[in-house]
Amino acid sequence: MFTLAKKYYKLRVAGCTRQLPILNVTDTLAIAGFVILGDTELTVNTAAELAGRIPSDAEIIMTAETKGIPLAAEMARILGMPHYVVARKDFKAYMENPLVVDDESITTKGKQMLCLSDADVALIKGKKTVIVDDVISTGGSLKALMELADKAGAAVIAKAAILAEGDAAKRDDIIFLETLPLFEAE
Repeated sequence: MFTLAKKYYKLRVAGCTRQLPILNVTDTLAIAGFVILGDTELTVNTAAELAGRIPSDAEIIMTAETKGIPLAAEMARILGMPHYVVARKDFKAYMENPLVVDDESITTKGKQMLCLSDADVALIKGKKTVIVDDVISTGGSLKALMELADKAGAAVIAKAAILAEGDAAKRDDIIFLETLPLFEAE
């Protein structure tokens, strides 16, 4: 369970500096809480930097609901893409035959699902797709997005995030702007 922050981590990324609260997520693990929702400057700056680092032949951006949405939207705008795809965390009324995969994330308690509508599947099928998220940590959400993209017939050409947290920073298969350490819970 998350606790109120007593400590902060100073993050510098894409010309922005933010004080991130360090929050316990288990009895032994704490993370620096990174939220781009509502932060226009951070979203615009990081999207511009990431857009410049992904392959130039990318055709569409895919992300998971929720915190990746503003990043994906801004990257798509910068790259002149008319659409981007969002894997939803629940079935919606407009989804007749959704594709579904399970997702487990370090910041979400228990398992959740990711769903793509028929319309979203049609947008990414056969397209050079870049998966983006705000933070890649354990890789659970990234794995679920990759599985969903594969089921939809997308050709994933890159995986990108603003931050690589913990051991994710050692990966050579993701594009990221900065590293984010993990902390011992207090």
